[in-house]
Amino acid sequence: METIQLTVDKNVDKEKIYSQAVDLLNQGEVVAFPTETVYGLGAVATNDEAVKKIYEAKGRPSDNPLIVHIGTIEEVTDFVEEIPEKAKTLMERFWPGPLTLIMKAKKDVLAKSVTAGLSTVGLRMPDHEVALTLLRMLKKPVAAPSANRSGKPSPTKAEHVYEDLQGRIPLILDGGTTGIGIESTVIDVTVNPPVILRPGGVTKEMIEKEIGEVIEPTPKEQQLESTPKAPGMKYTHYAPDAPVYLIENNRERIERAIDELKREGHKVALLAPSKFSSTTADYFFPYGEEEDKEQMAAKLYDDLRACDKTDASIILATTTTTEGVGAAIMNRLHKAAGGKWYGTPNTTT
Repeated sequence: METIQLTVDKNVDKEKIYSQAVDLLNQGEVVAFPTETVYGLGAVATNDEAVKKIYEAKGRPSDNPLIVHIGTIEEVTDFVEEIPEKAKTLMERFWPGPLTLIMKAKKDVLAKSVTAGLSTVGLRMPDHEVALTLLRMLKKPVAAPSANRSGKPSPTKAEHVYEDLQGRIPLILDGGTTGIGIESTVIDVTVNPPVILRPGGVTKEMIEKEIGEVIEPTPKEQQLESTPKAPGMKYTHYAPDAPVYLIENNRERIERAIDELKREGHKVALLAPSKFSSTTADYFFPYGEEEDKEQMAAKLYDDLRACDKTDASIILATTTTTEGVGAAIMNRLHKAAGGKWYGTPNTTT
Protein backbone atom coordinates (compact mmCIF):
# COMPACT_ATOMS: atom_id res chain seq x y z
CA MET A 1 0.00 0.00 0.00
CA GLU A 2 1.26 3.46 -0.89
CA THR A 3 1.03 6.01 1.92
CA ILE A 4 0.26 9.54 0.71
CA GLN A 5 1.10 12.52 2.93
CA LEU A 6 -0.84 15.73 2.25
CA THR A 7 -0.02 19.03 3.94
CA VAL A 8 -2.99 21.08 5.09
CA ASP A 9 -2.05 24.78 5.09
CA LYS A 10 -3.23 28.06 3.61
CA ASN A 11 -1.38 27.47 0.33
CA VAL A 12 -3.28 24.35 -0.73
CA ASP A 13 -6.78 23.41 -1.84
CA LYS A 14 -8.09 22.34 1.56
CA GLU A 15 -11.49 21.32 0.20
CA LYS A 16 -9.87 18.80 -2.13
CA ILE A 17 -7.64 17.38 0.61
CA TYR A 18 -10.47 17.01 3.11
CA SER A 19 -12.72 15.46 0.48
CA GLN A 20 -10.05 12.86 -0.26
CA ALA A 21 -9.84 11.98 3.45
CA VAL A 22 -13.64 11.86 3.82
CA ASP A 23 -13.95 9.60 0.77
CA LEU A 24 -11.38 7.16 2.17
CA LEU A 25 -13.12 7.04 5.55
CA ASN A 26 -16.49 6.46 3.89
CA GLN A 27 -14.92 3.63 1.91
CA GLY A 28 -13.91 1.89 5.15
CA GLU A 29 -10.26 2.97 5.13
CA VAL A 30 -8.14 4.55 7.85
CA VAL A 31 -6.69 8.08 7.80
CA ALA A 32 -4.11 9.70 10.08
CA PHE A 33 -4.81 13.27 11.16
CA PRO A 34 -3.56 15.78 13.74
CA THR A 35 -5.32 16.74 16.95
CA GLU A 36 -4.20 19.18 19.62
CA THR A 37 -2.73 16.27 21.60
CA VAL A 38 -1.07 13.80 19.19
CA TYR A 39 -1.76 12.47 15.70
CA GLY A 40 -4.66 10.02 15.54
CA LEU A 41 -5.35 7.07 13.25
CA GLY A 42 -9.04 7.22 12.44
CA ALA A 43 -11.76 5.00 11.02
CA VAL A 44 -15.55 5.41 11.03
CA ALA A 45 -16.56 4.20 14.48
CA THR A 46 -19.74 2.46 13.31
CA ASN A 47 -17.89 0.32 10.73
CA ASP A 48 -16.40 -2.72 12.45
CA GLU A 49 -14.30 -3.82 9.47
CA ALA A 50 -12.83 -0.34 9.15
CA VAL A 51 -12.05 -0.15 12.88
CA LYS A 52 -10.28 -3.52 12.71
CA LYS A 53 -7.89 -1.95 10.18
CA ILE A 54 -6.72 0.41 12.96
CA TYR A 55 -5.75 -2.54 15.15
CA GLU A 56 -4.06 -4.22 12.19
CA ALA A 57 -2.04 -1.16 11.15
CA LYS A 58 -0.91 -0.45 14.70
CA GLY A 59 -0.40 -4.03 15.86
CA ARG A 60 -2.67 -3.07 18.75
CA PRO A 61 -4.13 -5.60 21.25
CA SER A 62 -7.84 -6.12 20.60
CA ASP A 63 -8.79 -5.67 24.26
CA ASN A 64 -7.55 -2.06 24.24
CA PRO A 65 -10.62 0.18 23.63
CA LEU A 66 -10.61 3.16 21.27
CA ILE A 67 -11.67 6.75 21.86
CA VAL A 68 -14.43 8.06 19.60
CA HIS A 69 -13.96 11.58 18.22
CA ILE A 70 -16.96 13.74 17.33
CA GLY A 71 -17.32 17.15 15.73
CA THR A 72 -20.17 18.60 17.82
CA ILE A 73 -21.51 18.22 21.36
CA GLU A 74 -24.97 17.48 19.94
CA GLU A 75 -23.70 14.12 18.63
CA VAL A 76 -23.07 12.75 22.12
CA THR A 77 -26.67 11.59 22.58
CA ASP A 78 -26.35 9.43 19.45
CA PHE A 79 -23.84 7.17 21.15
CA VAL A 80 -24.46 7.15 24.91
CA GLU A 81 -27.46 6.08 26.99
CA GLU A 82 -27.36 9.11 29.26
CA ILE A 83 -25.17 12.13 29.93
CA PRO A 84 -24.45 12.59 33.67
CA GLU A 85 -24.73 16.15 34.94
CA LYS A 86 -21.01 16.23 35.74
CA ALA A 87 -20.26 15.17 32.18
CA LYS A 88 -22.40 18.04 30.84
CA THR A 89 -20.46 20.47 33.01
CA LEU A 90 -17.11 19.15 31.79
CA MET A 91 -18.21 19.27 28.14
CA GLU A 92 -19.31 22.88 28.47
CA ARG A 93 -16.03 23.83 30.11
CA PHE A 94 -13.43 21.74 28.23
CA TRP A 95 -14.85 20.84 24.82
CA PRO A 96 -13.46 21.12 22.27
CA GLY A 97 -10.30 20.08 24.09
CA PRO A 98 -8.08 17.29 25.45
CA LEU A 99 -10.68 15.60 27.66
CA THR A 100 -12.26 12.18 27.01
CA LEU A 101 -15.42 11.24 28.92
CA ILE A 102 -16.25 7.59 29.62
CA MET A 103 -20.01 7.04 29.54
CA LYS A 104 -22.48 4.17 29.06
CA ALA A 105 -22.60 3.28 25.36
CA LYS A 106 -25.84 2.75 23.47
CA LYS A 107 -26.14 -0.87 22.40
CA ASP A 108 -25.46 -1.87 18.81
CA VAL A 109 -24.58 1.62 17.58
CA LEU A 110 -20.79 1.66 17.63
CA ALA A 111 -18.60 -1.09 16.21
CA LYS A 112 -17.83 -3.82 18.73
CA SER A 113 -14.12 -3.34 18.09
CA VAL A 114 -14.37 0.21 19.43
CA THR A 115 -15.50 -0.72 22.94
CA ALA A 116 -13.46 -3.96 23.21
CA GLY A 117 -16.50 -5.70 24.67
CA LEU A 118 -17.18 -3.08 27.34
CA SER A 119 -20.54 -1.41 28.04
CA THR A 120 -18.85 2.00 28.05
CA VAL A 121 -17.26 4.26 25.46
CA GLY A 122 -14.88 7.21 25.59
CA LEU A 123 -15.94 10.33 23.67
CA ARG A 124 -14.10 13.55 22.97
CA MET A 125 -14.25 16.58 20.68
CA PRO A 126 -10.71 17.55 19.64
CA ASP A 127 -9.57 21.18 19.61
CA HIS A 128 -7.75 21.25 16.28
CA GLU A 129 -8.85 22.88 13.03
CA VAL A 130 -7.90 19.91 10.85
CA ALA A 131 -9.57 17.32 13.11
CA LEU A 132 -12.76 19.33 13.57
CA THR A 133 -13.06 20.18 9.87
CA LEU A 134 -12.63 16.53 8.95
CA LEU A 135 -15.19 15.36 11.52
CA ARG A 136 -17.76 17.97 10.54
CA MET A 137 -17.40 17.25 6.82
CA LEU A 138 -17.65 13.50 7.43
CA LYS A 139 -20.63 13.84 9.83
CA LYS A 140 -19.78 10.49 11.40
CA PRO A 141 -17.97 9.44 14.60
CA VAL A 142 -14.30 8.53 14.18
CA ALA A 143 -12.53 6.01 16.38
CA ALA A 144 -8.91 7.10 16.67
CA PRO A 145 -6.03 5.98 18.86
CA SER A 146 -2.57 7.52 18.39
CA ALA A 147 -1.17 6.99 14.88
CA ASN A 148 1.90 4.93 15.78
CA ARG A 149 2.93 1.30 16.04
CA SER A 150 1.53 -0.04 19.28
CA GLY A 151 3.85 0.49 22.24
CA LYS A 152 5.98 3.16 20.56
CA PRO A 153 6.04 6.86 21.48
CA SER A 154 2.96 8.63 20.18
CA PRO A 155 3.41 10.85 17.11
CA THR A 156 3.46 14.62 17.46
CA LYS A 157 4.50 15.22 13.83
CA ALA A 158 3.33 13.77 10.52
CA GLU A 159 6.84 12.44 9.91
CA HIS A 160 6.50 10.31 13.06
CA VAL A 161 3.35 8.74 11.61
CA TYR A 162 5.10 8.08 8.30
CA GLU A 163 8.07 6.45 10.07
CA ASP A 164 5.76 4.01 11.87
CA LEU A 165 2.93 3.38 9.42
CA GLN A 166 4.38 3.84 5.94
CA GLY A 167 2.86 1.18 3.69
CA ARG A 168 0.21 0.33 6.29
CA ILE A 169 -2.23 3.21 5.79
CA PRO A 170 -3.34 5.15 2.69
CA LEU A 171 -3.30 8.78 3.88
CA ILE A 172 -1.70 11.12 6.41
CA LEU A 173 -3.02 14.66 6.82
CA ASP A 174 -0.05 16.82 7.83
CA GLY A 175 -1.22 19.66 10.04
CA GLY A 176 2.17 20.46 11.56
CA THR A 177 3.42 19.73 15.07
CA THR A 178 0.73 19.10 17.67
CA GLY A 179 0.47 21.54 20.56
CA ILE A 180 -0.04 19.66 23.82
CA GLY A 181 2.04 16.61 22.88
CA ILE A 182 0.45 14.03 25.20
CA GLU A 183 -2.87 12.24 24.88
CA SER A 184 -6.15 13.49 26.31
CA THR A 185 -7.20 13.12 29.91
CA VAL A 186 -9.64 10.21 30.25
CA ILE A 187 -12.20 10.41 33.05
CA ASP A 188 -14.87 7.84 33.92
CA VAL A 189 -18.10 9.69 34.76
CA THR A 190 -20.15 6.51 35.19
CA VAL A 191 -18.99 6.34 38.81
CA ASN A 192 -19.17 8.80 41.69
CA PRO A 193 -16.79 10.38 42.39
CA PRO A 194 -15.48 10.24 38.80
CA VAL A 195 -12.13 8.51 38.25
CA ILE A 196 -9.28 9.75 36.05
CA LEU A 197 -8.19 6.68 34.09
CA ARG A 198 -5.45 8.49 32.19
CA PRO A 199 -4.07 11.92 33.15
CA GLY A 200 -3.51 14.48 30.42
CA GLY A 201 -3.60 18.17 29.57
CA VAL A 202 -6.83 18.75 31.54
CA THR A 203 -5.55 18.22 35.07
CA LYS A 204 -7.20 16.85 38.19
CA GLU A 205 -7.07 20.33 39.69
CA MET A 206 -8.85 21.85 36.69
CA ILE A 207 -11.57 19.18 36.77
CA GLU A 208 -12.16 19.44 40.52
CA LYS A 209 -12.63 23.19 40.16
CA GLU A 210 -15.65 22.42 37.97
CA ILE A 211 -17.29 19.31 39.50
CA GLY A 212 -15.70 18.71 42.90
CA GLU A 213 -13.87 15.57 44.02
CA VAL A 214 -12.35 13.18 41.49
CA ILE A 215 -10.05 10.22 42.07
CA GLU A 216 -6.70 9.90 40.31
CA PRO A 217 -4.99 6.51 40.90
CA THR A 218 -1.20 6.23 40.98
CA PRO A 219 0.55 4.53 38.02
CA LYS A 220 0.86 1.32 40.06
CA GLU A 221 -2.84 1.35 40.94
CA GLN A 222 -3.72 1.71 37.25
CA GLN A 223 -2.16 -1.63 36.26
CA LEU A 224 -4.97 -3.99 35.27
CA GLU A 225 -5.22 -7.64 34.22
CA SER A 226 -8.73 -7.43 32.77
CA THR A 227 -9.96 -5.37 29.83
CA PRO A 228 -9.09 -1.72 30.52
CA LYS A 229 -11.74 1.01 30.26
CA ALA A 230 -9.38 3.41 28.52
CA PRO A 231 -6.31 3.31 26.28
CA GLY A 232 -2.88 3.34 27.89
CA MET A 233 -3.87 1.55 31.09
CA LYS A 234 -2.74 -2.05 30.64
CA TYR A 235 0.23 -2.34 28.30
CA THR A 236 3.70 -0.83 28.11
CA HIS A 237 3.42 2.28 25.97
CA TYR A 238 5.40 5.20 24.63
CA ALA A 239 8.69 3.24 24.61
CA PRO A 240 11.64 3.80 22.26
CA ASP A 241 13.91 0.90 21.22
CA ALA A 242 16.50 1.32 23.99
CA PRO A 243 15.35 0.62 27.57
CA VAL A 244 14.22 3.66 29.55
CA TYR A 245 15.01 4.17 33.24
CA LEU A 246 13.52 6.85 35.43
CA ILE A 247 15.95 8.83 37.55
CA GLU A 248 15.50 11.58 40.10
CA ASN A 249 16.10 15.17 39.06
CA ASN A 250 19.34 15.29 41.06
CA ARG A 251 22.67 16.28 39.48
CA GLU A 252 24.87 14.13 41.69
CA ARG A 253 22.72 11.03 41.15
CA ILE A 254 22.50 11.61 37.39
CA GLU A 255 26.25 12.11 36.94
CA ARG A 256 27.01 9.02 39.04
CA ALA A 257 24.56 6.96 37.00
CA ILE A 258 26.06 8.12 33.70
CA ASP A 259 29.59 7.26 34.89
CA GLU A 260 28.49 3.79 36.05
CA LEU A 261 26.67 3.02 32.82
CA LYS A 262 29.51 4.21 30.60
CA ARG A 263 31.97 2.05 32.53
CA GLU A 264 29.67 -0.88 31.71
CA GLY A 265 30.00 -0.02 28.03
CA HIS A 266 26.67 1.74 27.54
CA LYS A 267 25.97 4.71 25.30
CA VAL A 268 23.74 6.92 27.44
CA ALA A 269 20.97 9.26 26.31
CA LEU A 270 19.68 11.70 28.92
CA LEU A 271 16.26 13.37 28.87
CA ALA A 272 16.35 16.16 31.43
CA PRO A 273 15.86 19.90 31.98
CA SER A 274 18.22 22.24 30.12
CA LYS A 275 20.41 22.80 33.18
CA PHE A 276 21.84 19.28 32.81
CA SER A 277 23.45 20.00 29.43
CA SER A 278 26.95 19.85 30.96
CA THR A 279 26.75 16.18 31.96
CA THR A 280 28.87 13.52 30.22
CA ALA A 281 25.87 11.77 28.63
CA ASP A 282 26.53 10.69 25.04
CA TYR A 283 23.27 12.26 23.92
CA PHE A 284 21.27 14.99 25.63
CA PHE A 285 17.66 15.88 24.88
CA PRO A 286 16.51 18.87 26.93
CA TYR A 287 12.90 18.99 28.12
CA GLY A 288 13.24 22.76 28.41
CA GLU A 289 13.39 24.92 31.51
CA GLU A 290 13.10 23.31 34.94
CA GLU A 291 9.49 24.06 35.86
CA ASP A 292 7.96 24.35 32.39
CA LYS A 293 5.84 21.19 32.44
CA GLU A 294 3.85 22.23 29.35
CA GLN A 295 7.07 22.39 27.34
CA MET A 296 8.20 19.08 28.83
CA ALA A 297 4.93 17.45 27.79
CA ALA A 298 5.11 18.89 24.28
CA LYS A 299 8.67 17.59 23.73
CA LEU A 300 8.51 14.24 25.52
CA TYR A 301 7.49 11.94 22.65
CA ASP A 302 9.66 13.75 20.12
CA ASP A 303 12.66 13.30 22.43
CA LEU A 304 11.91 9.62 23.01
CA ARG A 305 11.67 9.10 19.25
CA ALA A 306 14.91 11.04 18.70
CA CYS A 307 16.68 8.51 20.93
CA ASP A 308 15.90 5.84 18.32
CA LYS A 309 17.99 7.78 15.79
CA THR A 310 21.09 7.42 18.00
CA ASP A 311 23.11 4.39 19.06
CA ALA A 312 22.18 4.92 22.72
CA SER A 313 21.83 1.58 24.51
CA ILE A 314 20.11 3.02 27.58
CA ILE A 315 17.98 6.10 28.24
CA LEU A 316 17.77 7.99 31.51
CA ALA A 317 14.71 10.22 31.92
CA THR A 318 14.45 12.61 34.86
CA THR A 319 11.18 12.76 36.75
CA THR A 320 9.02 15.68 37.74
CA THR A 321 6.38 16.31 40.39
CA THR A 322 2.83 15.05 39.89
CA GLU A 323 1.30 18.50 40.28
CA GLY A 324 -0.84 19.70 37.37
CA VAL A 325 0.21 18.26 34.01
CA GLY A 326 3.14 16.64 35.83
CA ALA A 327 0.78 13.75 36.61
CA ALA A 328 0.36 13.09 32.88
CA ILE A 329 4.10 13.37 32.24
CA MET A 330 4.91 10.91 35.02
CA ASN A 331 2.20 8.54 33.77
CA ARG A 332 3.83 8.47 30.32
CA LEU A 333 7.35 8.15 31.72
CA HIS A 334 6.31 5.25 33.96
CA LYS A 335 4.79 3.52 30.93
CA ALA A 336 7.84 4.19 28.73
CA ALA A 337 10.13 2.78 31.42
CA GLY A 338 7.85 -0.10 32.35
CA GLY A 339 8.13 1.20 35.91
CA LYS A 340 11.94 0.77 36.00
CA TRP A 341 14.08 3.18 38.03
CA TYR A 342 17.83 3.68 38.04
CA GLY A 343 18.55 3.84 41.73
CA THR A 344 15.95 4.22 44.46
CA PRO A 345 12.95 6.38 43.51
CA ASN A 346 11.87 9.29 45.65
CA THR A 347 8.35 8.50 46.85
CA THR A 348 7.19 12.06 46.10
CA THR A 349 7.26 11.38 42.36
